[in-house]
Amino acid sequence: MPRIALGLEGSANKIGVGIMQHSDDGSVQEVLANVRHTYITPPGTGFLPKDTAVHHREWILPLIQQALEDAKITPKDIDVICYTKGPGMGPPLQSVAVVARTLSLQWKKPIYGVNHCIGHIEMGRQITGATNPVILYVSGGNTQVIAYSHHRYRIFGETIDIAVGNCLDRFARIINLPNEPAPGYNIEQYAKRGKTLIDLPYSVKGMDMSFSGILSFLEQLVAQNTVLEAADLPSYTAPTPTAAPTKSTGKKGKKRPVAPAPRVYTKEDLCFSLQETVFAMLVETTERAMAHVGSDQVLVVGGVGCNERLQGMMADMCTQRNATCFATDERFCIDNGIMIAQAGLCMLVGASPLLEMHQTTVTQRFRTDAVYVSWRE
Repeated sequence: MPRIALGLEGSANKIGVGIMQHSDDGSVQEVLANVRHTYITPPGTGFLPKDTAVHHREWILPLIQQALEDAKITPKDIDVICYTKGPGMGPPLQSVAVVARTLSLQWKKPIYGVNHCIGHIEMGRQITGATNPVILYVSGGNTQVIAYSHHRYRIFGETIDIAVGNCLDRFARIINLPNEPAPGYNIEQYAKRGKTLIDLPYSVKGMDMSFSGILSFLEQLVAQNTVLEAADLPSYTAPTPTAAPTKSTGKKGKKRPVAPAPRVYTKEDLCFSLQETVFAMLVETTERAMAHVGSDQVLVVGGVGCNERLQGMMADMCTQRNATCFATDERFCIDNGIMIAQAGLCMLVGASPLLEMHQTTVTQRFRTDAVYVSWRE
């Protein structure tokens, strides 16, 4: 009989519920339902864990009901319940885990705790048909270059400070871009209208990357200069330069030096320059991993992975190497419940141990390479 999994995802500001179905032999894998809701805050602000958890508690039950209706099934048809164990923000993770435990007990269903990163990878492999790719996992909380070997997803390179998605989101706050539908999406749209590439710090350290210095540089640049929308540039009038204070020399009539006027940058050029710089770093480290493992496939997953410019740059690199670039759209790249259901069904096929109720905990730090991948050769 087909196996059906209910997946619950809530590691960040999106609460997602998905239902996946696998045939007996796994040859047919079907998405039955994929619904989610995003916690959106005002422009210039981020989302706090406690407020995000409140949002998830408010929306998770209606989304579960909607998913069951979309899939045209009842709880008795579900074979396993899967929830995000980590990594992620503590309170949102806990709010979802409580619901997963409750449903497991009430419906008398087994339960799996899924690694969020593994969910992205397995969903990407299923949708694209990639067999054994080098994986670039890029999101608001993670940036990793990964390849599979001996029942583990091995991390070949990663950020040493903040994730690339976090860098993009925080820059969107600095220049006051809206959070709806997503800060990274709005940066992408502004970048499409950018014309001038501004020189920014480029920080690749072997196979690892650093994004905090780029963000600090841009924060200082915005604070010390004038930043406008490109449409406002023709009507902009520069302020009159003011005299800069100097120490008195005691000589009458000496002219005081004039401070240089702030430079004018457009939001479009800044977004364009930021994307080009950080995406080049990601492509470089991914290509190096491909050369190391001898792979001719790349799979881009995670929320930032639906950025068309990143996909284009990665595809160009792959073309030069006679390789193939695989990517998905926002239905599967952005956090969702079906990726958790998909990973849970993979664990079920691989006979990964089911969790006892006292084991259904969450962890904010859950490494991708900590998971034993029992379902792959």
